[in-house]
Amino acid sequence: MSAYTPPVQSLIDELGRLPGVGPKSAQRIAFHLLKLPSVDVNRLAHSIIDAKEKARFCDICFNIAENTLCPICEDQRRDSTVLCVVEDSRDVVAIEKTGAFRGRYHVLQGAIHPMEGIGPEQLKIRELLSRLIPENVQEIIVCTNPTVEGDVTAMYLARTMKTLAVKVTRIASGLPVGGDLEYADELTLGRAIEGRQLLHD
Repeated sequence: MSAYTPPVQSLIDELGRLPGVGPKSAQRIAFHLLKLPSVDVNRLAHSIIDAKEKARFCDICFNIAENTLCPICEDQRRDSTVLCVVEDSRDVVAIEKTGAFRGRYHVLQGAIHPMEGIGPEQLKIRELLSRLIPENVQEIIVCTNPTVEGDVTAMYLARTMKTLAVKVTRIASGLPVGGDLEYADELTLGRAIEGRQLLHD
């Protein structure tokens, strides 16, 4: 039996379902919210609802967008011949902070992870391939995370594109193995992009 009233326990349970939030953290956040003035809590709730209702995925690259296209796909100054392939939108933000990349992006919305039932079909790989000819893509920079899943995804992309007239590179391994792009500092990530290597001959 819960020591908390049903509404409080429900709040703790919902917070505990968020990634990276364990039971203790969920309790701390819940009690922090309960101590806040109602106006602050309402503002937070409104922000969550507003983001959920207005945010969508870009029709071209699947980055987070408010309109049919994200700001990067709308920017005609970006180099459309170079595509940076990432796992999710947080990686786009991390790379943009470096200022080292002026091409366009493609967000896979995940990585191959058979144990969790995520195969190539669940990712935006088919959509990536459909962009190559219309956008005259000359190079694909694979910026998946340096994890087992990220490496498997990178090698799958390299094999898939081996027969195509496009250079496939992988960011240099200046990033810690098992780490996430979003936590890398701008200098390390910038150098990793500049030092990218071919994934196939």
